[in-house]
Amino acid sequence: MRFVTKSEEVRRALLEGLKKAGIKFELSERPGYEAFVGYMLEGTLEEIGAQIGVIEGADRDALKEGFLSFKESLNHLLEHLKVGEKVEILIREGPWVAELLDQLARNGAIEQDGDVLKLREGVDVTKLRFEFKFPFNLVHSPESTEKIARQFVLTDLTMEYEFEILELDIGKINTLGKIAAPYFPEDYLLRVYFALIGRSILAGEILKALGDKRVPEEDLINGFIRVAPISIPTEKGTLVINYSREAIEETLRFLKRMGYVEVKAGKVKKLRDLV
Repeated sequence: MRFVTKSEEVRRALLEGLKKAGIKFELSERPGYEAFVGYMLEGTLEEIGAQIGVIEGADRDALKEGFLSFKESLNHLLEHLKVGEKVEILIREGPWVAELLDQLARNGAIEQDGDVLKLREGVDVTKLRFEFKFPFNLVHSPESTEKIARQFVLTDLTMEYEFEILELDIGKINTLGKIAAPYFPEDYLLRVYFALIGRSILAGEILKALGDKRVPEEDLINGFIRVAPISIPTEKGTLVINYSREAIEETLRFLKRMGYVEVKAGKVKKLRDLV
């Protein structure tokens, strides 16, 4: 149950937010990479639009939709840059920001004052040259497409930062969701959030079932398998937590690691409650 990012800015912001909120976590780093295989159109915005209008061998409708999204993202970024904005705040908008900032910088269109970026005065965006990239799976006839578009392959060797969340306190998990929300897609955020909530609830039920007794580990596991899944009514609906034998075993290992239970001679004893 973890958040993974390749952005140094996101790593720094998440690290600061988690520490400030007192959320338990472990941070690890490892080499990573990003790869993009596709095609690229170059020119002013008007020229790229014209190229899409006549390109053959590719899904023209998908390219038009993608280019419209490209221009909308660019205009959104330019609104920030016209008044000046901190790099950290811009990066929170999404991973697409770094790519557009790079293109604007190569055009000499932005200036930096400390950690603030701003659009240079007098820049005519319609005269700037951009690169519009699209994936190879939108192309069904490379020979035709390559009469206009160039092949483009990017391999970006970088560091990958993994935040392993060790928190079981539901209040802090809710806070975690707010901290991470600006930096990760909603579907990814929700998957991690509800996995953490599910683990917290399962852990709480295990500790409740233990009480003050030493319970044989096998009996404990079998007992939870018999009552699976756990269904919990909420204000907005129902939360269902399904789990396997392996998931219970992993949760027990986690509780032992975090000092909530003791496992000796095949029996489990509770050492402390979640709160």
